[in-house]
Amino acid sequence: MVNLDYELLSTFALFADIEPVKLKHLIGCLRGVARSYPKGSFLFHRGDTLQQLGVVLTGRVQIVREDFQGNRMMFAAVEQGQLFGEAYACLRHERLEVSIMAAASCTVLYLNLHHALQVCQHVCACHTQLIQNLMLILAQRNLYLTRKVEHMGRKTTQEKLLFYLYAEVRRQNSSSVEIPFNRQELADYLAVDRSAMSAELSKLRAKGLVSYRKNHFVLRGLCAEDESAEANSEQRP
Repeated sequence: MVNLDYELLSTFALFADIEPVKLKHLIGCLRGVARSYPKGSFLFHRGDTLQQLGVVLTGRVQIVREDFQGNRMMFAAVEQGQLFGEAYACLRHERLEVSIMAAASCTVLYLNLHHALQVCQHVCACHTQLIQNLMLILAQRNLYLTRKVEHMGRKTTQEKLLFYLYAEVRRQNSSSVEIPFNRQELADYLAVDRSAMSAELSKLRAKGLVSYRKNHFVLRGLCAEDESAEANSEQRP
């Protein structure tokens, strides 16, 4: 049995502005259940049904999809405090088109979204706040997916890299950024070959545009390179 840290939970976006003392009652109302998974295990497989919203308490979860040849594409990495499965939890009986796996040893809190979307008989303020928080998270998720489509829509591996890194520069408001992916995960996210991506990173470093160590990147002069890549992309038939 997993003991919940309500002080920690109150720092998560889903529970923002909800006092820790009220969270125990709220999570009970939503039929909350916490489960732990070892690294590399699957929480759910493609074709399963997911009727509960997942909140990552510890560790990291990946949303992945494999094609008929076994090639894996990562849709998203879900970090501590973030959600997954909200769309399927709303649809309830829709089968998963992706798999969900533990990128590291993790613990996940499952909440019954059907109960979350129905205002309880006491019309408690914390329940209303939860719904508002969920709507904000869904809006942010929509922006994330829009940006991912933009990155993947670029024609070359280098353009995909540049647009992704530049988006992180803007999001983190710094030329020195940390990304949530290792090399294979970044290649999966951008839907490119890892070796080809590594070669392009080496070219960018040789040009003095990018320096990096593991998932830490420092970008120099990327704006000009980004504008050039965008112009070249728009000029192609």
